Amino acid sequence: MIRRYALAIAILSVVAAPAVLAQGVPGGMERGAHEGERAAGPVGAAVGAAVGGVVGGVAGVLGVDQRPRFRTYVTERHVPSYAYSHDVVVGAELPSDGVTYYDVPPEYGAPNYRYTVVNNRTVLIDPRTHRVVDVIE
Repeated sequence: MIRRYALAIAILSVVAAPAVLAQGVPGGMERGAHEGERAAGPVGAAVGAAVGGVVGGVAGVLGVDQRPRFRTYVTERHVPSYAYSHDVVVGAELPSDGVTYYDVPPEYGAPNYRYTVVNNRTVLIDPRTHRVVDVIE
């Protein structure tokens, strides 16, 4: 019985891994796979990769303790909100025209990203692809 669940989780992990990788969250899958393999061998590595990628997507680019400070930082700057007709989710691609992207200050440790406000939600953007890499709640 346990082997069936482990196999199902491993298969699900392999199927879900490309979607998680597409989110562009650095290091989540690798760290999860490493820790999972240490704990439970190859099946643990597969499960750890999927969980690590998802948790990495939730924790996002900024550290957990930085998120409220960064949200306050953006709010205090009264950045205008861009009206977007789609869901504001990780992986959504924003247009290159009509949206103003701002540099993330160095103290937040995300120099490779920009931020903007979309539908009144603060988001971090990969400036090369204009994809949302994190939604700051």
